[in-house]
Amino acid sequence: MQRADPLAFRQAASRFATGVAVLTALDSHGEVCGMTANSFVTISLSPPTVLVSVKPGRTHEAMSASGRYGVNVLPEQAKALSKHFADRLRDTCPDYEIVEGLPRLSNCVAFFACEVTRTIDVSDHTLFIAEVSECDYCDSLPLVFFSSRYHLGPGKPVDR
Repeated sequence: MQRADPLAFRQAASRFATGVAVLTALDSHGEVCGMTANSFVTISLSPPTVLVSVKPGRTHEAMSASGRYGVNVLPEQAKALSKHFADRLRDTCPDYEIVEGLPRLSNCVAFFACEVTRTIDVSDHTLFIAEVSECDYCDSLPLVFFSSRYHLGPGKPVDR
């Protein structure tokens, strides 16, 4: 089978606009860890099920060990927070509270408390499929990632 050129694939995939989320978990010492992700997918409403794709690292280890993770959808003013969790050298966690035993970042647009039901290794990532045990949301606008850049809000709605 012929495979797409990795650079062309990356450029083409960047044209799919996504929200920006931070995955959070507690490590084996009860410390908060997290990572920025744009690979959050809702799978089913019954039962409520989601999927995230995670590379090996501290957050992956925490999610694997505990079988739990939180998904924090970031508001449009949270570009710095997204960059904070994308930095592998971070050693702090900004404002958060514990909800359902998971770190929930302050002011997130939506939060999902997730219980892992299945993992699938694919190349250098693991897909974590989980049922949502609790969720909440507010009506703030989300941070959006498109063409490898941050954008504010989802844009102007188009009437049908």
